[in-house]
Amino acid sequence: MMNQTAIFVDAGFLLSLGGHRVAGTTLRSAFTTHYESLVRGIVQTVKKNTGLNNLRVYWYDASKDGLFTEQHKRIGLIPGVKVRLGRISYNGEQKGVDLRLALDLVGVARHGSASVAYLVSGDDDLAEAVEEAQDLGMKVVLLGLQKDQSRLGVASVAEHLALTADAIEVMPDSIIDSSFTRIIDWDKDNCAKTALVAAAPIAKPAAAPKPGIPTPAMLAQKAQAIRTAEPMPQPEKVYSSDSERSGFHGQAAYEQKELTAAEEIGAKVAQSWLASTTQAEVVELVADKPQLPPEIDRTLLKDCAQVLGEWKTDQQTIRRTLRGAFWDYLDQIM
Repeated sequence: MMNQTAIFVDAGFLLSLGGHRVAGTTLRSAFTTHYESLVRGIVQTVKKNTGLNNLRVYWYDASKDGLFTEQHKRIGLIPGVKVRLGRISYNGEQKGVDLRLALDLVGVARHGSASVAYLVSGDDDLAEAVEEAQDLGMKVVLLGLQKDQSRLGVASVAEHLALTADAIEVMPDSIIDSSFTRIIDWDKDNCAKTALVAAAPIAKPAAAPKPGIPTPAMLAQKAQAIRTAEPMPQPEKVYSSDSERSGFHGQAAYEQKELTAAEEIGAKVAQSWLASTTQAEVVELVADKPQLPPEIDRTLLKDCAQVLGEWKTDQQTIRRTLRGAFWDYLDQIM
């Protein structure tokens, strides 16, 4: 087996971590990514930790019909990077990404192309592939973003995957800070700028707005007025006989702070989406209410998982609170 490394990057996982760190949301329209800087930082970190040369960086993402977008072409042209694409299903879910990563990981181990694999992912589904690669003589190290509040010390990594890996290492925060840029600011001075972004024209003729539906610019201006006004009223609380615990009507099994956090996340995603959308998209969203587009729904769940953890986000009460808070925010300004 050749004494060198290979790096396997789950792009959805990495971009979610970076976006949430710099923009507070995993919504990709809320931040930009400098991919050359990101890849270079990861490769240099691995080199520093091992002293070994790197075979290549395998970059896994999804796209419609598994076809290269202009962004994927740009990433694929970075020296030493191999882009592998899964597909995005009709409901917006990624298909085939984990499978491609698992096959490549085991394949590199089987052919002895690298002695150490660095895995940038947190998906529990990869645990079996990690064990197979290890049985073939490869060492597998998880590379994550430090999170002191996590028992594992890294953000959004499944415990089973962490237990399977040979080691867990963290990449410097400076890599994320230098590679991700927040493009949506909510301070008062930037209100006019975000309103212009929201009102940007789309490539094809937009459908005429339905009566009573304001333009995104109008919504952004109204949102700014709400943010500078008095705090939003909180849902009515009901207190149990235990004076140290409180919650919402019918939700005695959940801590009030978790539901409050879910409400804040839902409103923040609505805020971010509104600042980067078009008038036609607002019309389409309202027409489908209460159903949310898959991209927005995934963003709500990912953002919540970053704050509360995967297992809490899986609770239906938390999910209903997230989606309800998204609509509640829009209802206030429409």
